[in-house]
Amino acid sequence: MGTILIYIIGLTIIEIYLFISIGSKIGAFTTILLIFSTAIIGVYYAKYEGLKTLKSGFIQLSKGEPMGYEILSGAGIAFAALLLIIPGFLTDLMGFLLIFPITRKFLFKKISKKFDNKIVKPKNNFIDGEFEDIEDENDKKL
Repeated sequence: MGTILIYIIGLTIIEIYLFISIGSKIGAFTTILLIFSTAIIGVYYAKYEGLKTLKSGFIQLSKGEPMGYEILSGAGIAFAALLLIIPGFLTDLMGFLLIFPITRKFLFKKISKKFDNKIVKPKNNFIDGEFEDIEDENDKKL
């Protein structure tokens, strides 16, 4: 819990620094306009990518194929939309990187490599066989 709090405080400090730096160069009104425009553009693009991912998921489902990437991609798009709604330049950058399919796939591959070593894959230790139910007189007495 402590590391999450440190990340949130650090992100806030970086965002305030970027607001001040960029605002002093391009002006306060332009900075506010830029923040709102990235949020609006980002949310509409997230909606487009989300619907595209949903359609791809239904295609995978109709073929009977696993749709793990589509589920993970949908969650990533939802998180990217949240990052784009939060005012700030760093969160907008992270949101746009997560919303584009090329960078999203690259990030998911990087993350999945870290977790591949930690996942314990079950071994298929089973015996295949047949059985026949034989009734005898002792079973009928009960």
